[in-house]
Amino acid sequence: MIVIMSASFAATLRPLSSRSRRLAADAHLFHRGDQVSHLFLVVEGRIDLLRFAEDGSRLVLQHAGPDDILAEASVFSPHYHCDAIATAPCVVASIPRQRFRDRLRGDPNFAEAWAQHLAQEIQALRLHSEILSLRTVAARLDAWLTWHGDVPPRGEWKHLADQIGVSPEALYRELARRRT
Repeated sequence: MIVIMSASFAATLRPLSSRSRRLAADAHLFHRGDQVSHLFLVVEGRIDLLRFAEDGSRLVLQHAGPDDILAEASVFSPHYHCDAIATAPCVVASIPRQRFRDRLRGDPNFAEAWAQHLAQEIQALRLHSEILSLRTVAARLDAWLTWHGDVPPRGEWKHLADQIGVSPEALYRELARRRT
């Protein structure tokens, strides 16, 4: 996705961290319905925020990498509204929610940087919504490529399919069609 948060803001968050945690690929960081007590900053690797439909399909709400915050809305929510699953081995910094909120209340510069981050998140979410509203795989892929540039390496195609809301097979067919 679009670069969501500046490295300087991520650096500001790291000192608020109480600990770091390693996760293996496919491990859950949290589940939908879990009580929120910490905010998480991805230090290494990748984590997806996912929502699962009744038919078992999954929608990627966020594809978070280094210096991305997971589930920002959790700062003001008692429970998580999605699942966070590592898509690769990763390290996350854990920031106690109350410590974060105290800093937000007491430091106007920090609050302004947070507001800027949230504004950038809204822009990214609107783009994601726009992509998902498109009817064809080709149109969704074109829109994604307009903002992100090149198709990611082959090992990332399943994640790309998740991001644009299509099956991996449909994406593979579209990519094959474009190569000919």
